Amino acid sequence: MKNESGPSMKRLVATLWLLLTAIALQGQQSPAGGDFLDRVRFGGGLGLAFGNRSTQISLAPSAIYMASDILAFGVGANYTYARFDDARLSAFGGSLISLVNPIPQVQLSAEFEQLRVKRTLEAVPEDLRDSYWLPALYLGAGYRTGPVTFGIRYDVLYRSSRSLYSSPWLPFVRVYF
Repeated sequence: MKNESGPSMKRLVATLWLLLTAIALQGQQSPAGGDFLDRVRFGGGLGLAFGNRSTQISLAPSAIYMASDILAFGVGANYTYARFDDARLSAFGGSLISLVNPIPQVQLSAEFEQLRVKRTLEAVPEDLRDSYWLPALYLGAGYRTGPVTFGIRYDVLYRSSRSLYSSPWLPFVRVYF
């Protein structure tokens, strides 16, 4: 079965990426003075969820370089552990991040993430194990106030059978200091 939406989705992603880059380059202004480390911001995310028969823990530190007041690039790391009833999952990997602030209150983002996922389902007579690479390309938009951004992002590479999440739409809170 051929996926008819594949090429058009790739064109859409490429067009959005070019548009964001063009906007960022047009309005670039270098931060006044300072060296490389003065332009680096650290942040990330932490997630904890506990339920009746479930546990989920996520740690995602990241660092970005402020190329200008409008444009930033960075890298991130990610580790997630989850347990639901008789299933366990661990995922680790990294990401490449780009952020564009066309105005101070609006942040647009593109993030490519590559995770190594290991899943185990406890079963009789033996456990079922699965291990695979999971790519994700998140395009997002958020409201920025100071070092904090609240928003939503969409995984354009989402596959329900492989994803860690039940939907391609994910809310986020991003903090950089």
